[in-house]
Amino acid sequence: MNSDRKTSKVQQEIDDNLKRAYGDVTKQDVPDRFTDLLAQLRAAEESGGPEGGDSNAES
Repeated sequence: MNSDRKTSKVQQEIDDNLKRAYGDVTKQDVPDRFTDLLAQLRAAEESGGPEGGDSNAES
């Protein structure tokens, strides 16, 4: 049973570290290149998208 406690403690430490790392990531700002890309996509959508209509349509 001592082995189970060690495993449980290790798993808890892993869980705590993952939560801490994920929390740090969620506090970071969105990189400028992503906001620029989103702006380009929104502009393309507002202007009617790519020429030729739906890019998934078969010719």
